[in-house]
Amino acid sequence: MSSNRIDVPVKYQKWWGWADEDAKPYEVGSKPKFPVFAQEKLGVDILAKELVTPRFEDLDVPASVLTDELRGRLVEVLGEKNLSTHDEIRVVHAYGKGVRDLVRVRRGQLERIPDVVVYPADEAEVEAVMAACLEADAVVIPYGGGSNIVAALEAEPGEKRQVVTVNMGRLNKVLEIDETAGLARIQAGTLGPDMEDQLNARGWTLGHFPDSFMWSTVGGWIATRSSGAQSDKYGDISEITRGLRMVMPAPRESGKSTQVLDLRPLPSYSSGPSVREMVLGSEGRLGIIAEAWMNVHKLAEVREIQAYFYPNYDAGLKAAEQISNSDATPMMVRVSDANETQFSMANGKKSSTMGHYVNQAMQKVMLAKGWNLADICISFVGYEGDATHVRYNKSIVNKIVKANGGMGVGKGPGTLFDQKKYDIPFIRDFLLNIGIPADVSETATPWSRVKEIHDETVKAAEKAFAETGHRGFIMCHVSHSYSSGACQYFTFAVADGSETSMDSYDHVKRAVQQSFMDHGGTVSHHHGVGEEHSPWMEQDISPAGVHVQRKLFEGVDPGRNLNPGKIVHDGTPGISSNSSDA
Repeated sequence: MSSNRIDVPVKYQKWWGWADEDAKPYEVGSKPKFPVFAQEKLGVDILAKELVTPRFEDLDVPASVLTDELRGRLVEVLGEKNLSTHDEIRVVHAYGKGVRDLVRVRRGQLERIPDVVVYPADEAEVEAVMAACLEADAVVIPYGGGSNIVAALEAEPGEKRQVVTVNMGRLNKVLEIDETAGLARIQAGTLGPDMEDQLNARGWTLGHFPDSFMWSTVGGWIATRSSGAQSDKYGDISEITRGLRMVMPAPRESGKSTQVLDLRPLPSYSSGPSVREMVLGSEGRLGIIAEAWMNVHKLAEVREIQAYFYPNYDAGLKAAEQISNSDATPMMVRVSDANETQFSMANGKKSSTMGHYVNQAMQKVMLAKGWNLADICISFVGYEGDATHVRYNKSIVNKIVKANGGMGVGKGPGTLFDQKKYDIPFIRDFLLNIGIPADVSETATPWSRVKEIHDETVKAAEKAFAETGHRGFIMCHVSHSYSSGACQYFTFAVADGSETSMDSYDHVKRAVQQSFMDHGGTVSHHHGVGEEHSPWMEQDISPAGVHVQRKLFEGVDPGRNLNPGKIVHDGTPGISSNSSDA
């Protein structure tokens, strides 16, 4: 049962922010440098702001328009306890956790929220729910942990049909492990921590740890083509997912409402255009993923994260590229630019290593090397395997770091980073509580354009901040590395606490995304498309590519019942059109 006050079958996040009501909020009082940092970078006295927890009672929640007929069908399939029309549950499931989502819901700007949330227990119930919804011409939106930040969970504004959100949280088990093949069959609603607990108990791991790990699911990872912090070693979710089962509409001429796509976990195949690839990243537009066969690995004997400093971001990028093309196989290579390095230092507790990366002795060493302390960049490299393998990898990386003018500082900062890696959403919520919208955008480019896209995106954001008339801050890190290129993950905030803050946010967000397109990047690396990123899809994959996607959605879902308006639509960021886009 949920630890929250409403009696539903699975736990859920609070309606106005990240995690559940019992989660410990960001404690700015324990971060003595952060208020100084915020004042310097954003011109905001964060200690002077009054923190007010939003009250659900202040919301005007639209009434459910669920018909007695569809409700009866759903109760027949699930039982009365496994569906909810409670206002707060419907609001929780109305949006993801993007900054636009949270601003709208906190302001009571509720558009087309679900009429009912249902909780199937297995594939058969998912199929029965979809059949009932298709026969009622209702909209069906799959829901995992609710962590999506690209507007992939909401109904289109003005939707007249009934909206049914399918919470997959009861499908939460590792069903079997093929130890010979290194494969696990896992239900799609399994949250990251629950999955790892079940795998670890048998000596295995998936090795997939996105920032949203605590509140994201196997099905959500597949539906958005997720990547995790250790994807350098284990691969992203497209490489991890080997087979799957998905409930989808049946062709009208078949006389049935639904069918089940069954893709076996084969090591490779030449079976025409890859149907598996079509499902990856489909964001609920082709069906509801029920389970998947995933690559798993034996738990490592040794796991550690080492920290390094570079004199500047250029040096860190060159080292990351060389590591990716060396014989080393680290699980993670992360390099923060100077702005993010300063943010990390400012965000430490008074007595923590994080707060004192650069102590006086280290500063003397850096200054003796001729480093400008305002330009230094921190890097974390993670290692896993047996002791010999880890030593070998560290020896290769240490030589590359040294060749690029860097220096190692041990695993103390890395251990703390590992412990705090899921805290960023809490900082985002804190900033939003005091009227500062902050968000992230990520892209991937070849190594030949990594520095260019970093510098030009920072420049574009700073220009956009100035055009809004508000202070802003942008920072970045390399989060995933490949032999040919890397993902860079940008975080930005704009100090606009007014009622028109979303106008300022949109201006900066568009500048960042357009910079990606102008400098050879992707629209997204691992957060997906949803509605937020769809306006840039033609620039990303060409008009012909969007045409292929439209026709795919059109062919599978001619009635536009499955999460319509995502990936391709004709609106602007955050505003889905009601045109017939499939």
